[in-house]
Amino acid sequence: MISSEELEYPQILLDYQHGFFVSKIMFTACELGVFDLLHEVEGPASAATIATRLNTSVDGMERLLNACVGLKLLKVDLKNNEGCYSNTDLSAVYLVKSSPRSLYHLMMYSNQTLYSCWKYLIEAVREGKCQPERAFGISSKEIFESVYRKCVSVLGCTGALAKLFLSTYNESTVTVMDLPKVVQATKKDLETDERIHFLEGDFFNDPIPEADLFIMARIIHCWTEDKCLELLRKIYQSCKPGGAVLLVASLLNEDKSGPIDSLVYSLRMLIQTEGKERTPSEYTKLLTDAGFSTIEVKVTGKFYDAILARK
Repeated sequence: MISSEELEYPQILLDYQHGFFVSKIMFTACELGVFDLLHEVEGPASAATIATRLNTSVDGMERLLNACVGLKLLKVDLKNNEGCYSNTDLSAVYLVKSSPRSLYHLMMYSNQTLYSCWKYLIEAVREGKCQPERAFGISSKEIFESVYRKCVSVLGCTGALAKLFLSTYNESTVTVMDLPKVVQATKKDLETDERIHFLEGDFFNDPIPEADLFIMARIIHCWTEDKCLELLRKIYQSCKPGGAVLLVASLLNEDKSGPIDSLVYSLRMLIQTEGKERTPSEYTKLLTDAGFSTIEVKVTGKFYDAILARK
């Protein structure tokens, strides 16, 4: 129930209305290089110094910096009545490009790609299809190949997930399968590991090598039911007896009432791909129709959940 106080002052609606303000402040500071510069200077810097180094207006930069302070992305100290800014621990770890745990490239993807797509949510809802032509002037096939296929693999997903898997099962070997240009990009991001092998190919059109375990992270949600079934059947044929497929996905509740992150992600799939987020029973049906059995669903309470299906 909504209280009378909430009805008189609907703060939640105002927060929703201004939600994109917050993300755009963070994206802008990332793209301008604010966090990287403050990391390089190794000490607090004034708005004038930062503006000069980054070639912006002083007034505009000072307003941006103060907004970042309010968002706890920066901290400020007054020296001779002048604000001097530095990174918080949060931004130093996750928004500085050179940090080992940096989310900088994810922020740039959200700013440059997702932000453009979401302007066309109305059209996506009206037409029931993705909007890359309007957002980028290219076809859905091109957008899938350039963006949404980068996590495709056999037993590994991204190189990062392959390394995570091997950190637990260090006697295993992993094959990462993807389009040639994605494989080349992934190789550059990974340290040499003799247990990780790369295979260039298209999993819809090329043979999928045999494996004991197939890991597919954030893949199935990109495609229609028919394409998902086609791919899962193909994986079933390549799965060794007693083997399994592990899907990493953002699950919806069975009544599709939440979680909110999964509901938002499903709209994102509508705008950008042919797919959608699904409930555990919908994934179970797909896997069962493909031939798999003994299906286990693990809702993690985090952004991504897991479904394991055995052959």
